Amino acid sequence: MKRTLVISDIHGELDMLISLLKKVAYDSKKDRLFLLGDYIDRGPDSKATLDKVIELVQGGAVALKGNHEDMMIKSLVEGNERSWRNWTGRNGGDATLQSYGFERDSFLFSDEDEFHKPYLHSDHLNRHIAFIEDLPYYIEEDDTIYIHAGVKPGVPLEETDPYELIWIRDEFHNNYAGPKTVVFGHTPTKSLHNDESNNSIYYGTNSIIGIDGGAVFGGQLNCLVLPDNKEISITAKNKTSNRVN
Repeated sequence: MKRTLVISDIHGELDMLISLLKKVAYDSKKDRLFLLGDYIDRGPDSKATLDKVIELVQGGAVALKGNHEDMMIKSLVEGNERSWRNWTGRNGGDATLQSYGFERDSFLFSDEDEFHKPYLHSDHLNRHIAFIEDLPYYIEEDDTIYIHAGVKPGVPLEETDPYELIWIRDEFHNNYAGPKTVVFGHTPTKSLHNDESNNSIYYGTNSIIGIDGGAVFGGQLNCLVLPDNKEISITAKNKTSNRVN
């Protein structure tokens, strides 16, 4: 039986991703790899991380969309002011744009500034946007759902607002009672464990498995190995932030 490897919330930490794939001895011919979103923002190199994700997808991996990719699209494609200010000012989009070579004063607005969508041209960025726009929100198999944030309890996946699939937290964590195991990221596992020092994979009693080890916050980048429910991880070298989004 093939191994299934699941990784989430890389957030520009390319070196950690490469180290983790090496540590798990990922083989695209023998393993299935699922990436659950949030490849960008906050970390040191979102652009190169997306390049790596695209390379992995071309080799057979499956990549899903996270809330940070969604914020990026709403900001850069739709030009939504609220999304732009939240993404670049509060959620690490500034680090992403800098990784493409843009200067902060070309895209940041103060609360007093009148908003206008900046013109930020980059062929590289445009290719990444096209890739992100085509990413699915979830993969559903016979016994397992792979998703970024979680599912809306009591609502069929195909009828759920995509916003819920990439943003939901407590309602899913506390009330999910479906027959399938849900593997998700988005919420750092230290919050699920109620233990600031515990970034390991979280196994809920209601068939939910949280894998976001808070790598960009100084935690660890986790890989869930199925069907053995084994954890392999890389610990962050530096703690950069305590904010959770």
